[in-house]
Amino acid sequence: MSKALVILADGFEEIEGLTVVDCLRRGEVDVTTVSIMEKRTVCGSHNITLYADKMFDDIDFASYDAIILPGGMQGTNNLMAHEGVINQIKAFDKAGKTVAAICAAPTVLGKAGILKERSATCYPGCEKDLCAKEFTGEKVTVDGNVITGQAMGSAIDFALVLIENLESIADSDRVRAAIVYKD
Repeated sequence: MSKALVILADGFEEIEGLTVVDCLRRGEVDVTTVSIMEKRTVCGSHNITLYADKMFDDIDFASYDAIILPGGMQGTNNLMAHEGVINQIKAFDKAGKTVAAICAAPTVLGKAGILKERSATCYPGCEKDLCAKEFTGEKVTVDGNVITGQAMGSAIDFALVLIENLESIADSDRVRAAIVYKD
C-alpha cells in the first residue's frame, strides 16, 4: 500500500483536495492530510473548514511515496510561500517519488524548479508561471514521476491517474467503476 501526503493551506480548493483524498482512500492508498498553517484546521477557498490529520513539522517525509498539492489561488500562494513545501517537492522529485499538483498548484512545482524539463498542465491562465518545458492544456499530464491536473473539473481524472501510478490500473479501474465515473 502506497502512502501519500495531501498538503493543505488556507484557501485550498476543497474539491481538488477532498476528491483526491476520497478517491485515493477508495484505491487503498494510505493518505495523510497535512496542514502548513499554525493549526490543524484549514479553511478552504469556499469557507469549508477541514481538520488535517497532521501538522507539516510532524511528518516523516521519508516514509511517504507521494506529495500532492491541491490548487485554489490563495492556497497555492500559501504553499508557494512555505519553504518546507518547496524543499520537500525537490526532495521527493530527486528521490523519484510521485510529485503531483492540480489547478494553480503546478506553479508551486515550477517555483521548485522541477518542471524545467517536463510537460505539465495547470489552470488556464497560470501557464505563464508554470516554468515548464511544455504546457499541455490537458486534463491530466504525466511526465515521469510528476503528475499535474488542470482544474476542479478534472479532479476525478487526476485522482484516478494518481491511483494508477501509486497502486495499479486495476485499482484505478475498480474505483472508476465503484463511483460510476465515465469520462
